[in-house]
Amino acid sequence: MQEKLADGLSHVTDWVFDLDNTLYPRDCDLFAQIDVKMTEYVGNLLGLDPIAARKVQKELYRDYGTTLHGLMEQYQIDPHEFIDHVHDIDYSSLEPNQELGLLIAALPGRKHIFTNADQGHAERTLEKLGITTHFDHIFDIIAADMIPKPDYRTYETFIGAHGVDAERAVMFEDMPRNLDVPKDMGMATVLVLPQEGSKFAAEAWEHSINEEEAIDFTTRDITRFLAQVVEAIG
Repeated sequence: MQEKLADGLSHVTDWVFDLDNTLYPRDCDLFAQIDVKMTEYVGNLLGLDPIAARKVQKELYRDYGTTLHGLMEQYQIDPHEFIDHVHDIDYSSLEPNQELGLLIAALPGRKHIFTNADQGHAERTLEKLGITTHFDHIFDIIAADMIPKPDYRTYETFIGAHGVDAERAVMFEDMPRNLDVPKDMGMATVLVLPQEGSKFAAEAWEHSINEEEAIDFTTRDITRFLAQVVEAIG
């Protein structure tokens, strides 16, 4: 594996990380709290019971990339009101990960957060993990003009905003469909899978892989993977 990592990632100068369920394990269920808040918002907006609201929310998520984008397109909601509501959560399930921070710091080049969440949520998450100082930029949904991954335009906006050379970048993601565009642009890609045997809340389609060739590497433990990367590229 080290030879493959060295061959595949030694050229990288920009390390691009998704946030939720990527830099922390999905089974800590931090994002599950956000999911509940989104269903609650949809229910209140449309006057639906929780089961019907969840169905609508998941359809919007699947069809528009995020629930927020779907609500903006179909119901013209105030995005900032939605963002404030769904990110009013308890971060205590996150544990500091000093080893992850040291490994990110050891990677050569710039490190970016590229998230469909907002900067406030990203900052609170990184602070709880204890890895805030290791990132150069946070590119959030507001910087993306509310256009979420996997829309091609938001990757173009990210690359333009930070002068990223896609052919010298790698993207880490937990959602397979969010890796298709980066791979097409020339980025190396890493899919972060749930830990073996873990229990968590998710839709089956979230982990469906449409384009196998869009994924260069997979891992169930991003800390272990980065340790191998740091060792391999030396």
